[in-house]
Amino acid sequence: MSKAPGSDERTSVPHAADRHDLIRVHGARENNLKDVSIEIPKRRLTVFTGVSGSGKSSLVFDTVAAESQRLINETYSSFVQGFMPTLARPEVDVLEGLTTAIIVDQQRLGADPRSTVGTATDANAMLRILFSRLGKPHIGPPSAYSFNVPSVRASGAITVEKGAKKAVKATFERTGGMCTRCEGRGTVSDIDLTQLYDDSKSLDEGALTVPGYTTGGWNYRLYTESGLVDPAKPIRSYTKKELDAFLHHEPTRMKIAGINMTYEGLIPRIQKSFLAKDKEGMQPHIRAFVERAVTFTTCPECDGTRLAEGARASKIGRTSIADACAMQISDLAAWVRGLDEPSVAPLLTALQLTLDSFVEIGLGYLSLDRPAGTLSGGEAQRVKMIRHLGSSLTDVTYVFDEPTVGLHPHDIRRMNDLLLQLRDKGNTVLVVEHKPEAIAIADHVVDLGPGAGTAGGTICFEGTVEGLRASGTVTGRHLDDRASLKDAVREPTGVLEIRGASAHNLRDVDVDVPLGVLTVVTGVAGSGKSSLVHGSLPPGADVISVDQSPIRGSRRSNPATYTGLLDPIRKAFAKANGVKPALFSANSEGACPTCNGAGVLYTDLGMMAGTSSTCEDCEGKRFQASVLEHLLGGRDISEVLAMSVTEAEEFFGSGEAHTPAARRILARLADVGLGYLTLGQPLTTLSGGERQRLKLATHMGEKGGIYVLDEPTTGLHLADVEQLLGLLDRLVDSGKSVVVVEHHQAVMAHADWIIDLGPGAGHDGGRIVFEGTPAALVAARSTLTGEHLAEYVGA
Repeated sequence: MSKAPGSDERTSVPHAADRHDLIRVHGARENNLKDVSIEIPKRRLTVFTGVSGSGKSSLVFDTVAAESQRLINETYSSFVQGFMPTLARPEVDVLEGLTTAIIVDQQRLGADPRSTVGTATDANAMLRILFSRLGKPHIGPPSAYSFNVPSVRASGAITVEKGAKKAVKATFERTGGMCTRCEGRGTVSDIDLTQLYDDSKSLDEGALTVPGYTTGGWNYRLYTESGLVDPAKPIRSYTKKELDAFLHHEPTRMKIAGINMTYEGLIPRIQKSFLAKDKEGMQPHIRAFVERAVTFTTCPECDGTRLAEGARASKIGRTSIADACAMQISDLAAWVRGLDEPSVAPLLTALQLTLDSFVEIGLGYLSLDRPAGTLSGGEAQRVKMIRHLGSSLTDVTYVFDEPTVGLHPHDIRRMNDLLLQLRDKGNTVLVVEHKPEAIAIADHVVDLGPGAGTAGGTICFEGTVEGLRASGTVTGRHLDDRASLKDAVREPTGVLEIRGASAHNLRDVDVDVPLGVLTVVTGVAGSGKSSLVHGSLPPGADVISVDQSPIRGSRRSNPATYTGLLDPIRKAFAKANGVKPALFSANSEGACPTCNGAGVLYTDLGMMAGTSSTCEDCEGKRFQASVLEHLLGGRDISEVLAMSVTEAEEFFGSGEAHTPAARRILARLADVGLGYLTLGQPLTTLSGGERQRLKLATHMGEKGGIYVLDEPTTGLHLADVEQLLGLLDRLVDSGKSVVVVEHHQAVMAHADWIIDLGPGAGHDGGRIVFEGTPAALVAARSTLTGEHLAEYVGA
């Protein structure tokens, strides 16, 4: 038989195009990476390990993924690039073999009030099409079921050019589904007038109690000298017309006290000046006023569904789109499966796949109308995953940032299956991870370290999981660590009673949380742990809550400014040199005038990517040259901000620079395992785990009897979990009560008392399935948590 031409070559020599099976990184120096060179296999699952701050994210996100995205952005026209995020070229000599990178990170989904789980995925769009085809009565196209589209009606004349010009009357109409009262938000804000003024007083007597409206100030004179109200008359004596002019008057230009000014009612004025701003960015006294004066209530017109009456009335069977979005997704999937309509069969199949993906990924307990801003970082990451599970793309690089965050050991197995599923479609999967269960499934492991910050940034090990175990690196040594159950547990000093807790999915739960001990609240994701701990503690309890909400801070913020450490440092410098403390702030008088204290110059290149370069005048030190002449203990302020927490603790501990207030804050930072952080490092460069521990260190200085922590092991390396357990023990031994929501078995084993919720998620959870000591939970093995903990401790 004759052979096809070239067949020998095909079997013996691989095609040139098949040789590119590695991503080659050479000379990576991003952040703390020390000239790292590495080869990452394509179409495999590679896990990056190492202590928090060792350089994992710098290598995976800031080098490989960032360059891939930058190169893709450069393929677009300059005009389109102007609307895209500007990405700087990473500090690396060579990057070869890159494929399109899709980053699935833990950044929260936008907190826009109109963004929900349904709108963040394709599920809502598909449901709207379904109802526009099958809903009875038929009310219009898919937009008629959207709470983000208002109804619009317009009429007028248009000129049609056909021979002689001719005017034609036309009407334009668009049917939207937005509730007109709450504008698709589901809630309406109400202002408590008693918090704005004292109606028993007149304006002359200082009736207004709004911050910034001091008697005699311009805000005050706007009303007293407008001539529209009588400033000498008590507000409760105003006529209806006067009260309307005072509270609701539309903006009007008029002369007040001889100056042209815009007069408007007090309520619209407060809405513009206070309510339009982000509450988190307000000064504390203004935020306190807004929290007192403004109440958010469910919209009475749409009953919180966000939808207009027509959209609520149109139904498939007995179910409206509002009912469908309010269902638990696992129930909605069952409802869609029961629809048999050949005319929309492809749509039903696609919707079914999306809803099943939610269930498969462990998010079946959510509903599509859940506001996107209320999801935790781990939930947000899994919602983003859903977009990619049904994707037809292959040969893509998927980059995950700790996908097991917020997952019970039972759910981690499902997550592992999904990561392998993505790999088996021919994709390269890169995962930054700490959990041994997730490291175990890797085809290839890259371990960074050996330490954190300046002590890290090198490759300690590359190879298989078995090779990592035998390697002797920090990760290898701790991979098989197992915390054992304590021989003796502490006795509680009292109890905190929670009665009738019914927040979210909790089912009228009664539980006594023991005080004076370490209590761990466990259960699968969505079982009701956070609802119990954060949403049901009795008001007035002496509680300090450290949750996972992100730290708000610009690139000017750093650990020194966030923790309040900079204040005692500035005062110490000022006292030693006989000058003002403001000189030692890079955000105030001491700032370098060229870069305004940023240390770098940001250049916006219009249509092209912007760049940042170190300021030549201050050489990145952020301060004026004259400020750097003032020394404390032989160091200037920029040298102090360049110190690590450990160095600074020693520096401020004795000698000329002895500053007890600074040392106390530094000791707390070292306590939570952040000794390697630089005092002046921008907050924007910190990892998720570092940010949470920075918050914990800040709160440790507060006076409070009960600490509530939400998964403090997030982002912690196996070796650091031991240090965290030591910290929790010290807090309890100092007389505090510590309540921890946690999935890490080492923390469960170390607890004095466990409260386990379940048995499932969503409406299958919300009940207490176990209360007692870890030893009793292991012995009973009556719950999912009990089974996994028993397996972990080898019982």
